[in-house]
Amino acid sequence: MSVDVAHVRPARPKDAHALATAYEEAWRGAYQGIIPHLDLERMIARRGPGWWARALQRRASVLVLDFQGDVAGYVTFGRCRVGRGPYRGEIFELYLCPTYQGLGLGTKLFEGARQKLREGRLHGLLVWALADNEAACDFYLRLGGKPIAEGAEGFGGTSLRKIAFAWR
Repeated sequence: MSVDVAHVRPARPKDAHALATAYEEAWRGAYQGIIPHLDLERMIARRGPGWWARALQRRASVLVLDFQGDVAGYVTFGRCRVGRGPYRGEIFELYLCPTYQGLGLGTKLFEGARQKLREGRLHGLLVWALADNEAACDFYLRLGGKPIAEGAEGFGGTSLRKIAFAWR
């Protein structure tokens, strides 16, 4: 008999505190040394439990990776923000706490969001990642994402290059 110790499920209002913790841990792990320190700290401070509770009350599309009862990561997704085209769905954020990275759990989150997008008839998928976040770019490439566009994201007075990865 196999036991699934990690599964993807919809976020619930009671997950707000755990989502804030996962966000903080994941963003520090991913962006320290990439996003300027004060900008990163401000971003983390804005996404506390209250922010997550309000997002979940507004019925934001959020799935969590539940690892033996703990929120180990999350993914947010929805209709693609880039106008018309072949990409109807978008993953806005996909993050795992550093402790859970490298175990294939990010793929579970990715596939969970992709399935929900398909169920909503949002075929074709787009994900943006900062180019300096090599772990994220490598992750999306391993999942078969094709780099199709570049842009820039501003953080204070710093502009960082970002890459759009796409799946049909």
